[in-house]
Amino acid sequence: MSEQGARRGQEDDWWRQLYGEDGEDGGEGREDAGGGGAAGDAAQSGAAPAAGAPTGAGPADVGPAEASDTLDERVASVLRTVGPPGWGDRPPPQPTPAGAPDRAAPAAPAPPDETPPRAAPAPPDETPPRPEPARPAPPDETPPRPEPARPAPPADETPTPGPVPPGEPPARRVPSPPPPPSEPIPLKATGPGARPREVARSAPPPAPAVTYIGDRPPTYEAEPAALPAADPAALDELVPDTALEGAQYGSLTLRAASQRGDSARYRGDVRRDALLTARFGAGRHALILVAVATGRPAVEGAHRAARDACGWIGGAVGRSYTQLAEDIRADRRGDLKAGLQRLTDRSYGKLRARALERGGPPEQYTAALRCLLLPADPDCRTRVFFGVGAGGLFRLRDGAWTDLEPVATDHGTPAPIPAPIPVTDAPARPGPGLPHGPGTAEYPARPEPFLFHAAFGRPGDALLLCSAGLADPLRQEPAFAAHLADRWSTPEPPGLVPFLATAQLRAKGHAKDRTAVAVWEA
Repeated sequence: MSEQGARRGQEDDWWRQLYGEDGEDGGEGREDAGGGGAAGDAAQSGAAPAAGAPTGAGPADVGPAEASDTLDERVASVLRTVGPPGWGDRPPPQPTPAGAPDRAAPAAPAPPDETPPRAAPAPPDETPPRPEPARPAPPDETPPRPEPARPAPPADETPTPGPVPPGEPPARRVPSPPPPPSEPIPLKATGPGARPREVARSAPPPAPAVTYIGDRPPTYEAEPAALPAADPAALDELVPDTALEGAQYGSLTLRAASQRGDSARYRGDVRRDALLTARFGAGRHALILVAVATGRPAVEGAHRAARDACGWIGGAVGRSYTQLAEDIRADRRGDLKAGLQRLTDRSYGKLRARALERGGPPEQYTAALRCLLLPADPDCRTRVFFGVGAGGLFRLRDGAWTDLEPVATDHGTPAPIPAPIPVTDAPARPGPGLPHGPGTAEYPARPEPFLFHAAFGRPGDALLLCSAGLADPLRQEPAFAAHLADRWSTPEPPGLVPFLATAQLRAKGHAKDRTAVAVWEA
């Protein structure tokens, strides 16, 4: 027997002992390199086999020749059973050299009543054990790129299992290092609008809104508390708490607001301030009238007197707007003052007549009246003020207020009025022009002096016409005037809502109705 065949026999005998394929005689058959187990020993010694033992060894004893029962087939069968498809595919076994012992004939198992075989001795030191086939490693979460096969590891290491390609030795694959952990994405960055909120937090907080001027807030609440009482037969006389108006013509921008005072809001009184804005004509020849009237305090029907004063002066101006607009463009101030005084006196004459119709004293059914005439012609920047009674006229220029209230000249001298009509019980009849009522000649045409002023507006100026409810704190409270000047000294005129918010700034001791009309020059 050659040296190679003897070594192969020793290896086969060692693997047979390792997998428990010993014959009945234990380790006796292993000393003979040419034996094939217990049956081989019996054949060589000439003794008959034991009862129940197979009579021979070889392929004919274990089945057909094509289903060989070798160690390689067993390993391949195990890999095919427990591993993924293709793991147990091994190349066919090489033919055994001549003279080598047959490895395909396994030893028969020992009968159950026999003594179990002794432990097998260790294989010879000169022959290293045959390494086990490599098994594949469990896949990583992130599959690495394929790497070239490496030599088989030494016998004392536990190789990493892996699929073995046909015809190549098992390779050990070193797992790639795990990828560095990515930074966690904050939740605020995953939803819409996360960046605007971040920007808003970094921006400085807005300054608190100023709602009043003074060391302590006013006595009354800022919001309305009670509604005025209503008459079912005169619902058209109801007055809203707040009125707001605005317009833009040529080089001017108009803002107007009228609101009930804190005292009237608390007590449920009606607003005594009246506001009228009207445009007569069209195009460059149009004329804008803004009228503000305030009825007497603590007088029943004072709001009606204010509304009547605005309505009657508006009708008088509307019937004469063509001549008035021509006088304003030509800067004929003398003619303007005389004509507007005449129209104002006739309007107050109507108030006297209405007082007599209602059976009340004429001195109570009256109102303070202040008006502005604004040409729509962009080439004309003359603004005309006229009126009677308390209120204010101011100009805001370069952040500073100037009081433009004119000085009275006639001290209440009644103007010429039409011929008197005998007093009768018949109501006054409307007609062309200003109608006359009973008692027109018995009382003065107006209770206070007539006021007139013509101003030229420069770009950036703001002209303010207001009732006494706003004029008093503007003259008496420096902080109030400074706040209004700061809010209204802007490159662009404010909108309606910001204008109203500024105009209703509260100050302790000033709880009257207030009306403000502002004109900005472009």
